[in-house]
Amino acid sequence: MTRQPLTDRFGRPIRDLRISVTDRCNFRCSYCMPKEVFGDDYAFLPKSELLTFEEIHRLTRLFADAGVKKIRLTGGEPLMRRGLPELVERILSVGGIEDIGLTTNGLLLGAHAQPLYDAGLRRLNISLDALDPVISGELNGRGVDPSRILKQIDYAKDVGFEIKVNMVVKKGVNDSEILPMTAYFKKRGITLRFIEFMDVGNDNGWSFKDVVTKKEIFDRLSDVYDLEPVGQDYYGEVAKRYRHKDHGAEIGFITSVSESFCSTCTRARLSSDGKLITCLFAEGGFDLRGLIRDGATDKELMAAIAGVWENRADRYSDERTEQTARNRKKIGMSYIGG
Repeated sequence: MTRQPLTDRFGRPIRDLRISVTDRCNFRCSYCMPKEVFGDDYAFLPKSELLTFEEIHRLTRLFADAGVKKIRLTGGEPLMRRGLPELVERILSVGGIEDIGLTTNGLLLGAHAQPLYDAGLRRLNISLDALDPVISGELNGRGVDPSRILKQIDYAKDVGFEIKVNMVVKKGVNDSEILPMTAYFKKRGITLRFIEFMDVGNDNGWSFKDVVTKKEIFDRLSDVYDLEPVGQDYYGEVAKRYRHKDHGAEIGFITSVSESFCSTCTRARLSSDGKLITCLFAEGGFDLRGLIRDGATDKELMAAIAGVWENRADRYSDERTEQTARNRKKIGMSYIGG
């Protein structure tokens, strides 16, 4: 197998792989899995359709040979998938994989943080969109009080995890929480990342008018805080990072809407049922699970992966308009983990 990274039609290497381990979630966040669509009777994937840990491990080896260095486990809510510490150990055993993280809403960390840390996981991205109980409860769709998530964040930090908190900002909904969230996590030395409300999937009623841009957020913060930019750690890093001059704690911005980063996107996504997806805003994916279960060799699987990536020409955020956002049929965020 080659160790030369695959590159797509724009010369972008494949470096990052986001693996969705389940499409299920215990929250119903309005920007991802709105409860009006994902009701209590919603039919999620049966276990037989999910990639097994053996299949994920095998694909991870092949993606590492293709150039992948970083893995992120996502969902749905990944902590709802049993046996994750075993999967973490399997992935970390793969040569070439230098980093593994996990994105979670944090509610189940009390039972899972220590076993995951013992297995070798060190980085968590935890979603929290407000400190105000009413706003937070409405956004997560389950009325879960943010104090429960904050408690789990403290616990995970005590275990030893490096933590980033992700806040999706929606105009007129939780933009009033920008400053309270910043103050709270600055005090605790935890990185807070503001994510522009995106038109992922077709269920969240997205419109440009609901987006609070990076510039708007930064201007609000600059009225209170003295911030300085932080350089990128690696090619393809999507967060635009800043540091509090008087503290050292960082904030970041994910600017998919106002400042596209398509030109340096190195991310592939693997859905929980084994589809290879080359863009967060894709309309479909390539079925690797089908090939595996039909008896494909590693060589055949690698040829399929290479064929998909080398023909990749995605740059949706560069091309986004109100019309394309409304009319393009996109895969749901809960299916591919953001």
